[in-house]
Amino acid sequence: MSVSPQETVRALWASVGLADAGLAGLRLSGAEPALPSSFAVGMVSQASLAAAAMAAVEVGRRRGQPAQDVAIDMHEAALECCGAFTVDGKKPVVWDPISGLYACRGGGPEDWVRVHTNFAHHRDGVLRLLGLPAGPATTRAEVEAALKRWSALEFETAAAEAGMVAAALRSFETWQQHPQFPAVAALPLIEITRIGDAPPLSWPALAVDACPLEGIRVLDLTRILAGPVAGRTLAAYGADVMLVNSPHLPNIDAIADTSRGKRSALADLREPADRKAFTAALAGAHVFLQGYRPGSLQALGFGADDVARLQPGIVCASLSAYGRDGPWSTRRGFDSLVQTATGFNVDEAAAAGSTTPRPLPMQVLDMATAFLLAFAIQVALLRQRREGGSWHVQLSLARTGLWLRSLGRLAEGFATAPAEFSAQMEASESGFGQLLALRHAARFSRTPARYARPSVRPGTDRLAWT
Repeated sequence: MSVSPQETVRALWASVGLADAGLAGLRLSGAEPALPSSFAVGMVSQASLAAAAMAAVEVGRRRGQPAQDVAIDMHEAALECCGAFTVDGKKPVVWDPISGLYACRGGGPEDWVRVHTNFAHHRDGVLRLLGLPAGPATTRAEVEAALKRWSALEFETAAAEAGMVAAALRSFETWQQHPQFPAVAALPLIEITRIGDAPPLSWPALAVDACPLEGIRVLDLTRILAGPVAGRTLAAYGADVMLVNSPHLPNIDAIADTSRGKRSALADLREPADRKAFTAALAGAHVFLQGYRPGSLQALGFGADDVARLQPGIVCASLSAYGRDGPWSTRRGFDSLVQTATGFNVDEAAAAGSTTPRPLPMQVLDMATAFLLAFAIQVALLRQRREGGSWHVQLSLARTGLWLRSLGRLAEGFATAPAEFSAQMEASESGFGQLLALRHAARFSRTPARYARPSVRPGTDRLAWT
């Protein structure tokens, strides 16, 4: 490796203007390869989590708590990024049978396309585009045959125009020639921008033995993985997190895992009564976290600038697939699609000696971005408390991918065992059933990370802080 885990965390810390002294209590252990991959997936898991955890220590210190140590093992951090869990002893259905990579018409090494069909409306839209019957009865073999009539780029474009989610396979060299690449490369990994004036918001008094973020209120409007895990991480450090789902949008099974520590309410922001309740909750929030497609909430009057006017002093956090600028800035995307579009599946396959595209061993772009998002939100909270203002935090999966690439490759990356989770699992009751899920990998010496609330189903709580 070209850099060490400690150096990687220090670089993250320095990039947002924090002093090295704040990392004095960080204890990192373990080494690559943490999981089978030619990329430093263990390093990004550990470093991004370390930044988030140490930022919580810094928040606690600014609130009058003594500093504390945080220990993070690389293997444990990488396992947390795998997101394994069961409900009542049953493993979730992670992928719809139609989701995945398909060879396309040209037959060349990059003539593949990945489709994402975990939501029924995405699956049915893809099937209709292929001229196949919508519904779960259509088989993968039928999809394979239909995609042989398309080029990968043709289908990627057609799917985007139809509001579906698909990505053509690209090598990294091909991705560098794409017009979206310079827009992504021009962005900082973590972008924190002042978007309005406001006095510093008050934080409730903090007991010496309380978790560092206790009393910090977070409105969490996220749905898939990176955003929900960012909110869950803040909850583990004591924040009061209110997950707000739309009653007309589906969720994936992982909501049982990512809802740990959160309240969970429903709101249709197109309805006057729900808008009123949401605006009232916003008035009591310190953080507004959202992961919808860029422009979606702005169209409803809840873009970052709107939220800053409604609640001066708030920290807004926005997550996207491909960044805020460029021709793909409003394109839907998930970790698996970003891996495919930006070269990871090609390079991982080449390193493994495979003739077919190969994904990374976990959704590491989602998970590293989640921890970086939790880190950046806390940095923005510290700035708000020090100098006032409203703030906007922005990260993207594609930019996190460039960070992962910058950490170098592992010549012996596949010389390790696959993930084994049993030693890292913890049980809890939830609104979904008996939940067995991975424990948080950051070990705080004084205020252990914990989920004060059980995971509950959407709509369990009222959209109100009391």
